[in-house]
Amino acid sequence: MSESDTAGDRARLVASRLVDAVRERSATRAGTRLRSNGQVRLGSAIVGTLALVALVGPLVAPYDPTAQVLEARLRGPTLAHPLGTDALGRDVATRIVYGARVSLGLSLVATGVRVVLGTTIGLLAGVSGGIVDAALMRLVDVQLAFPGLILALVIAGTLGPSLPNVVIALSVVGWATYARVVRGAVLGVKEQPFVESARLYGTPVRRIARRHLLPSVVSPVVVLATLNLGTVILAAAGLSFLGLGAQPPTAEWGTMIADGRTYLRSAPWLITAPGVAIALTVIGCNSLGDGLRDALDPNHLEDGKRRRS
Repeated sequence: MSESDTAGDRARLVASRLVDAVRERSATRAGTRLRSNGQVRLGSAIVGTLALVALVGPLVAPYDPTAQVLEARLRGPTLAHPLGTDALGRDVATRIVYGARVSLGLSLVATGVRVVLGTTIGLLAGVSGGIVDAALMRLVDVQLAFPGLILALVIAGTLGPSLPNVVIALSVVGWATYARVVRGAVLGVKEQPFVESARLYGTPVRRIARRHLLPSVVSPVVVLATLNLGTVILAAAGLSFLGLGAQPPTAEWGTMIADGRTYLRSAPWLITAPGVAIALTVIGCNSLGDGLRDALDPNHLEDGKRRRS
């Protein structure tokens, strides 16, 4: 092995250690900001409680969410039924608990598909550049040109009413935002000196993308995904309200509101309970996303202070 190759290997090792040290220091600072951020604590408490209800609630719920007890129909809140019963005598609290599992599971799957698809396309566009970047970004522009909820409505209506089709519809309309965010982050990082050094030393493009570029997009993607969780839950509830999502007798928050709207005056708890559940979930996700953005991107706070001043 020549002296130049040995020197090059040493330089790559030193550069790699410096990058790792900087990342470790940044992660420590981000962890400190996360622990001290009130929005993160509030959002984590709400989302964590809802996740716990979705996981454990169905195991301890005293009623069957689909069992009909017609003699107990449309009863108001009591000790036996804390949130009352619906038009078929089913316990509303039990259906809220089971609906949490459906709504949160649906939103996690749809958001996961968005993240994987959008991150892959954005990373490919940012790394490749040239005609590949231009073609992929035109595809993103075409997707973003359509109103998201309307496009999801068209896709779900074409495929037919079911929860898997709602997941497909919401995944198709949401990936482009992730692709644009990831591409912007990659373009900002790939011109940094440590990336240029790795390229000059002959590091394969795949290794550069995996080791240097991909870690730089984790923070904005996590923030965007957290903020999108509430939006996906709200959109899924809207599609189910229109009859395109969960079908009876499946307990789902949007379907529960649709079933209860007929009894708005005589039994307002039928829409109040799922409405509050949706609102709390969206508030929790938004608070958690805002807190993560403040903790993981301190420049965002500095920019906001400069604009206010």
